[in-house]
Amino acid sequence: MTPNLNEIEAMARQAGQILRAGYGKEIKISRKGTIDLVTEIDNRSENYILGEIRSRYPSHRVVAEESGEQQGEDCCLWYIDPLDGTVNFAHGIPVFTVSIAYQEGGMVMLGVVYEPMRDEFFSAERGKKARLNGKEISVSSITELDHSLLATGFSYDIRTNPNTNLDNFARFSMRSQGIRRFGSAALDLCYVACGRFEGFWELRLNAWDVAAGGLIAETAGAWVTDIHGQPDYLAKPQSILAANPALHRSMLNVLNEGDVQST
Repeated sequence: MTPNLNEIEAMARQAGQILRAGYGKEIKISRKGTIDLVTEIDNRSENYILGEIRSRYPSHRVVAEESGEQQGEDCCLWYIDPLDGTVNFAHGIPVFTVSIAYQEGGMVMLGVVYEPMRDEFFSAERGKKARLNGKEISVSSITELDHSLLATGFSYDIRTNPNTNLDNFARFSMRSQGIRRFGSAALDLCYVACGRFEGFWELRLNAWDVAAGGLIAETAGAWVTDIHGQPDYLAKPQSILAANPALHRSMLNVLNEGDVQST
């Protein structure tokens, strides 16, 4: 059996209600690393989504942020990020999302990203135009890097991995209108999709961070690759560059000035 976009939307919206209900409350927070947090709300959201998938598609394979990989048929794969932006959530910053993607035959076919605090629902189905709250969206038409607003993020191993992304941040700061760091890769990709950002790049992400947002950006007209221009941005080691077609090459050139590596 194959899921449809309405089913995944219902899952994401319900998971978003779980996040909204827990926001601003006293919650249990633990650490996966020095600066890598997980809250009980992450787990509640993920458990709900996994329960829905298991009840409807018990043979499907699932890769989720908190519980890892659950084996199943290779043809049918889900990527789940139950709370993208956990650090924001834990600090009371209302910028976080639920991200769900479904892959079939090696291609992501469906993707949704829900930002519950603003009630913005981004969705995509391969072969169709991306949507925001039901309306079609497109990337921006900005053609000059000097006039672009970009986004990026930094890996949780920034203190131990010498490739921090700070050099790229410095170069783009001197060549763009500005850079934002929202703390949710899924949301950054959606903002590229609807033209709020001209481009987004990041190193050492996980597939659940970008599977849904990548499809949404692609179907809105963005060029989405890894930071070396290769199309399989879900392959390990993962990195991503998403930009409108006019700026993708310019961003790729800046990223590779320092022979950047994604590991």
